[in-house]
Amino acid sequence: MAEEILTRLRFNAGCYEGTLQANPAPGIEAMHHGKVVAVAHATPQEGRTNEHRISVHLPAEVMGEGVQVIALRSTTTGDVLDRITIMAGAALDEDIRAELALVRDELEVLKRAFRRHCVETGQD
Repeated sequence: MAEEILTRLRFNAGCYEGTLQANPAPGIEAMHHGKVVAVAHATPQEGRTNEHRISVHLPAEVMGEGVQVIALRSTTTGDVLDRITIMAGAALDEDIRAELALVRDELEVLKRAFRRHCVETGQD
C-alpha cells in the first residue's frame, strides 16, 4: 500500500483543510478522547490521480477549557496523519502567567550574573 501523507493547509473557524496524497483516498476520521467526532470530506484534485482536498468540520463539543488534541486518523491503516491542538480557558492563562514569571525571575538572575562578571573583569 502506498504511503498516506496529509499536509495541513489551514485551520479556521473549526474547519481543518488539507491535501492528502494517497491512492485510493482513505477515509479520515477526527478522534477526540478515543471517540470519532467528525469524518473528513475528500475531493479529488483535478489532473492529479493521487491527491485529494480534505476538509473536516469539528463540532463545538471538542472545544473546552485546557488543551484539547484531535487526531486525524486514516480509516485504512489506523495511522494518525495529523493532529489539531486547541488551547483555551482560564487555566491556560494561569499557566502562561506562571511560566512568564519564571522566565522573568531567570532573566533577573542572568542580569545580576552578567553585571557581576562585568565588574569582576573590568569590562563594560
